Amino acid sequence: MTIERIASGELGEEERALETTVRPRRLDEFAGQDRVKENLAILIDAAQHREEPVDHILLYGPPGLGKTTLANIVAAEMGAQIRTTSGPAIERAGDLAAVLTSLNKGDVLFIDEIHRLSHVVEEILYPAMEDYALDVVLGKGPGARTVRLQIEHLTVIGATTRVGSITGPLRDRFGVTYRLDYYSEAELERILRRSADILAITLDPDAATLVARRSRGTPRIANRLLKRVRDFAQVRGSGDGRVTAQLADDALDLLEIDALGLDALDRQLLTAIAQHHNGGPVGLATMAATISEPVETVEDVVEPYLMQIGLLARTPRGRQLTSSGWSHLGLTPSGASVQPGLFDA
Repeated sequence: MTIERIASGELGEEERALETTVRPRRLDEFAGQDRVKENLAILIDAAQHREEPVDHILLYGPPGLGKTTLANIVAAEMGAQIRTTSGPAIERAGDLAAVLTSLNKGDVLFIDEIHRLSHVVEEILYPAMEDYALDVVLGKGPGARTVRLQIEHLTVIGATTRVGSITGPLRDRFGVTYRLDYYSEAELERILRRSADILAITLDPDAATLVARRSRGTPRIANRLLKRVRDFAQVRGSGDGRVTAQLADDALDLLEIDALGLDALDRQLLTAIAQHHNGGPVGLATMAATISEPVETVEDVVEPYLMQIGLLARTPRGRQLTSSGWSHLGLTPSGASVQPGLFDA
């Protein structure tokens, strides 16, 4: 993954402290995803009335939309402890068994990138989710036997950017599945104002609107851009650290974030499709090879937002530039340049 991208929804290691600081702790603090929040509130309230753990939850959607935050909120609302891990981190079945046996009743096990669990590890998870049990194999060969050990009733919350890569048997064991969508500009403004208050940043309303508009519908990107425009304001501003709309605009232009929130890699992809493939259609693997990026980066990080805002379309024959895509590049299907340019609204 291209974690270094300022416009990437992926979490960089250096950002974990910031995320922890500005992360909402309760559902009523969480901006956006109203449908998901309402469903979760009902799920939690019902479980509390029955004095049972919440049913298993699967959250999916592009990076940076709040899947980890919602998992922590579910645990907090239930008054439960949360244990966080990820698919790649659980290499052996014994690793997962050790985690499961350490949890108490009602605890939450959050598995990020759950689509990357190995088949062997998944086999351990099935009975744990369905019967709250572990099937342990004793011995080897013809004399091997399976012993079932009971574990505490717990809640498994899985998060993924690629729900189609999760096997059917695992997906079926989740009681509820919610998709997280990109945020509206108004929702991002609310998030930015809250983050600015927590971080003691003086953020003008017009500046919040401008940053929100260029944040690709993603709170993680919005908070990242907020930090960068704060730095710019401290160095290039009047000295009081106040973030005005003009300073925010200058900072984002310097970062090469254009009026739609696209960065250099987004424009490189669109330009490659226009110039090397006549606007498409072009296959995903070919598209990734053209810009020398992994297929997963293009599929999970770059193209979803380009499709969301209508610059790129997915057709049965491959990806294709839309008329809006050509216009944003300042080109026509014939290859001729037109106005306005890339950074014009």
